[in-house]
Amino acid sequence: MFNRWIRVLYDRILGLAAHRHASAGLFGVAFVESSVFPIPPDVMLIPMVLARRARWAYYAALCTVASILGAYLGYWIGAQLFDSVGRPILAFYGKEDAFESIRAWYNTWGGWGVLFAAVTPFPYKVLTIFSGATGLDIVTFTVVSIVGRGLRFFLVSYLLYKVGEPIRDFIERRLGLMFTLGVVLLVGGFLAVRLIF
Repeated sequence: MFNRWIRVLYDRILGLAAHRHASAGLFGVAFVESSVFPIPPDVMLIPMVLARRARWAYYAALCTVASILGAYLGYWIGAQLFDSVGRPILAFYGKEDAFESIRAWYNTWGGWGVLFAAVTPFPYKVLTIFSGATGLDIVTFTVVSIVGRGLRFFLVSYLLYKVGEPIRDFIERRLGLMFTLGVVLLVGGFLAVRLIF
């Protein structure tokens, strides 16, 4: 059941990649993945680059820009939810001081965390939201997001341009495992943030 649901969702997103408005779909998926959506834009990026390999740099740039704009949405969500929901809860439990010490640490070192999440399979949305909650410097947030997301999407697109079909086969054979790993990392990221407080 679980694998079938993932396959249906994957196939639907893959279908968007073949649509005449695929670039808009890629932009939309990359945008929402940075703040709320569990499936990475790679599921559209991969078939789009394979279908039109000469446009690999365009698709990578489109993904990067959309992802960074989506990261700002994640940052905003973190800032708004923290002020309206998180702070009163911390005050109720007398944990405001604990959050302030975490905030100070994160605002010193958090840029490295955002860079890590931007490049790796770790759910980027966890750190975009947490960055907003802690008030990570927006310039630092922007620079590491551009570097990390650009590195990730340009590297994936370039490898697809050079290698091609074997990479798609690898992903599709391990789709359930990759999705499960993504969800575990997402939930684990939120739990780790929660345990810190």
